[in-house]
Amino acid sequence: MKKLINQPENSLNEMLIGMAKAYPDYLTRLDNTNVLVRKNLTEQKVAVVSGGGSGHEPTHAGYIGQGMLDAAVAGDIFTSPTPDQIYEAIKAVDRGKGVLLVVKNYSGDVMNFDMAKEMAEMEGIAVEQVIVNDDVAVEDSTFTTGRRGIAGTVLIHKIAGAAAERGWDLQKVKETAEKAIKSIHSMGMALSPCIVPSAGKPNFTLAEDEVEIGTGIHGEPGTHREKIKSADEITQELFDKIQADAPIQSGDDVALMVNGMGATPLMELYIVNNKAHDLLVSLGAHIHRTFVGEFMTSIEMAGMSLTVLKLDDQLKSLLDDAADTPALKVIKK
Repeated sequence: MKKLINQPENSLNEMLIGMAKAYPDYLTRLDNTNVLVRKNLTEQKVAVVSGGGSGHEPTHAGYIGQGMLDAAVAGDIFTSPTPDQIYEAIKAVDRGKGVLLVVKNYSGDVMNFDMAKEMAEMEGIAVEQVIVNDDVAVEDSTFTTGRRGIAGTVLIHKIAGAAAERGWDLQKVKETAEKAIKSIHSMGMALSPCIVPSAGKPNFTLAEDEVEIGTGIHGEPGTHREKIKSADEITQELFDKIQADAPIQSGDDVALMVNGMGATPLMELYIVNNKAHDLLVSLGAHIHRTFVGEFMTSIEMAGMSLTVLKLDDQLKSLLDDAADTPALKVIKK
């Protein structure tokens, strides 16, 4: 194992310290926690909190800032944060307007965020949560009941964060996020595995000429393994599964995300985007926004995922609202 770390057991703490030092104008770390909080919290809005296991950077803390998250809770690598940590995040960001939790559909995350929600409600804090389950690859998986939450979660952060920034009430922010979740679909694949520092070895193996189709963001098994194909053929395969699950109609407005898993060059992601664009246009869709880059990774896994979000006028408007975070800097139409 070759990694730029010190002691594996210190990686999470040192990463959080490094992030806080890198972006002091955006975020601060709560004392004695694994919680990063927006530096200048807005008083007159719903707070949006997310989190999960580390190793997916820039998710989640990279999206703290104007128009997105108010706090992110980091668990150990590929491990859900504990309820007490999530509870501290909720208390830190609540300004009397309530808190929305955006949770990826993994059993540990769902259970721990739900427990933290109950703890906060006992303190009189209004808390709602939404569960993101955008992965169309498998119905149930190693760590989930139902579909997994993967890279599409970042666009839910954007939409929920924009709704909260506009001053909408907690119920309306939740309902808007849920509408977006119903309209977002993703699927990924892997060219190579990743290595969790504490394990010191790959979390799965692939032959030199093999790829895994439908892989999760922790290296969970997908639908099948196959011989490597061209970028266009793999993109077509993922797109066809998304299209079969949630057909795009002529005239639909969509957002497209091509997400790298940690070790895929941008050159390759743009090649995938070229094909994905052509496939959407061939169906008569209008591509309102395109996002290409590493938004939700799996340490140093090589691979990518496609996300298609069908948009109505409200979702288009929210997606276009400016956001200023460490990972995205300023996003505007």
